[in-house]
Amino acid sequence: MHEHVSHNKHEHEASASEMDHEHEALGTSHHKMMMEDFKKRFIISTVLTIPLIILSPFIQGILGYTLVFSFSEYIIFIIASIVYFYGGYPFLKGLINEVSSRKPGMMTLIALAISVAYIYSAAVLFLIPGKTFFWELATLVDIMLLGHWIEMKAVIGASKALEEITKLLPSIAHLVRENNEIIDVPLSELKPGDIVLVKPGERIPADGVIVDGITSVDESMLTGESKPVTKKTGEVVIGGSINLEGAIRVRIQRTGKETYLGQIIKLMEEAQATKLRMQSLADKAAVVLTIIAIIAGTVTLLTWIFLGAEAVFALERMVTVMVITCPHALGLAVPLVVSVSTARSAKNGLLIRDKRAFEAAKDIQVIVFDKTGTLTEGRFAVTDIVSLDSDYNEKDILRLAAALESNSEHPIATGIVEKARNEGINIPQVKDFTSITGIGVKGLINNNEVMVVGPGYLRENNIKIENEKVLELQRSGKTTVFLVLNKKVIGAIALGDVIRKESIEAIRELKAMGIKCVMLTGDNKVTAQDVASKLGIDEVFAEVLPHEKVNIIKELQGRGLRVAMVGDGVNDAPALIQADVGIAIGAGTDIAIESADIILVRNDPRDVVSVIKLSKLTYRKMIENLIWATGYNAFAIPAAAGALISFGLLLSPAIGAIFMSLSTVIVAINAQLFPKKF
Repeated sequence: MHEHVSHNKHEHEASASEMDHEHEALGTSHHKMMMEDFKKRFIISTVLTIPLIILSPFIQGILGYTLVFSFSEYIIFIIASIVYFYGGYPFLKGLINEVSSRKPGMMTLIALAISVAYIYSAAVLFLIPGKTFFWELATLVDIMLLGHWIEMKAVIGASKALEEITKLLPSIAHLVRENNEIIDVPLSELKPGDIVLVKPGERIPADGVIVDGITSVDESMLTGESKPVTKKTGEVVIGGSINLEGAIRVRIQRTGKETYLGQIIKLMEEAQATKLRMQSLADKAAVVLTIIAIIAGTVTLLTWIFLGAEAVFALERMVTVMVITCPHALGLAVPLVVSVSTARSAKNGLLIRDKRAFEAAKDIQVIVFDKTGTLTEGRFAVTDIVSLDSDYNEKDILRLAAALESNSEHPIATGIVEKARNEGINIPQVKDFTSITGIGVKGLINNNEVMVVGPGYLRENNIKIENEKVLELQRSGKTTVFLVLNKKVIGAIALGDVIRKESIEAIRELKAMGIKCVMLTGDNKVTAQDVASKLGIDEVFAEVLPHEKVNIIKELQGRGLRVAMVGDGVNDAPALIQADVGIAIGAGTDIAIESADIILVRNDPRDVVSVIKLSKLTYRKMIENLIWATGYNAFAIPAAAGALISFGLLLSPAIGAIFMSLSTVIVAINAQLFPKKF
């Protein structure tokens, strides 16, 4: 059944498979280039803005100094032109893309504001009388570049999961030739029909069928099955799973994209592409403001011309309205809140990686939990010891079993030995220790033959256990091993995956919030139901494969429900991406972490509750900031348009700039007012 696992020191962690070449650059390099581009444009534009502000007549008037020299206005124009065309390029390009796709958003609003300001200011400089907007234009570009740089940093990690997943495969395989010669070849050279040797402790290089040997395989990172699976000749093995025991020979059936891991990658790509089409809250506000800016500016121009005002005055009113309608604060309203809430959450053990999904957490109606490693600790622990011989009590059985298992590194052995040590039991020495693959372990203790075996040994030897407690343990899905002393079964030890103490409280709090709790697992139905009943889970899906997990989440989303997924394994990665919010337990695999939107550093399921509370608080802050960033338009637009001129109030471009700055300051302060604990 199990034995000491001697991990091969030459097991290779890096992958050179064809999947690696196909997927390693997917999205990541493009997003990184975009982020670096925004950063570079922001730095250069900000440096160029400094002399613009210093040379601005408005700033000079406020600070009480004079700095005017020959051609200074043309130097201002040249610098502003560089900022407009270089710093504003992403927004001008975005304007073209959004208009061509008939989906105006933030890019359209920003490009419209800076273009109107630039074109009008250039006209004032060379053709008509009026006041320029050059420094307002430059600072608007700077703020918007900063906001988009912050936003891109949240997107950059989304595709790393596709790189991480290929690391489950070794870089080479031991290919067995027809003359029985064994050579090491890259995975990219494997093809269906090839036979490879997989040594104990190594990862299986590709999907295939065992043609020689018997072993136990750890598939927990792939299928979610919590305990090692015995594999014999003729049975299928999955690429990426770990061979725990005997050396086996495997005939390759699928390579590259066709493998189990390849299909997981495909699912991750599809789910990821869907998620990235989501529109942010600020984008929706930008659409409204774009419409307002165009309508308000046009109405202002036509109204003043109709009233007989000079064209120059009417044009200046229109430009002032359109520039003021695009406040600096809108570009920071959402990114600043997310940035601050991310920092606060990190101090509370929550790492936020995707702001769009984090925004959606406030509306979560269903939370889907993986079982192994998420609600449970993902390790075996002794739950019951049953004596089947009156001459031996439970401690005697545990002492003898632990003596044998102390020579093995199998997960079941580790659980038994840990139990004995916690009980303070003195473990005797074992002579002639032997591991029998697929059966169990045996040895001599005080000249008595002692064995720890699985149910398969009892069946092969026609040994029947009639003890009702043992039968109940087996029916409940517990892993049960038997202690055999001199060919007689004297006891049984049941082990189960340990439920996290925090899981019960987390489920209770979530249900109190009106959120339905669902459990998905690759484990068997009996074990899954046993865990679910102890936790109070509403619905259970057991023995599910990765694509089935994704389909279940899609089905829940198809009902119009907002779904969160909490998991830690490779098999959870596609579902984590498909969900509206993907949450990874911090101690899980790199792939699950890279696929998730939020990471729970403390491995505490109760932090899922904190995630939802934080999302609600963050959303409220976003709304408050958007109100501050745009609400002053209710006063500023009529004043800038000249609607209050009869009261002696006419908002000049310079005063409008002050209003924009004040709005930005208010937004920045409000974003900082997050509680330290939540």
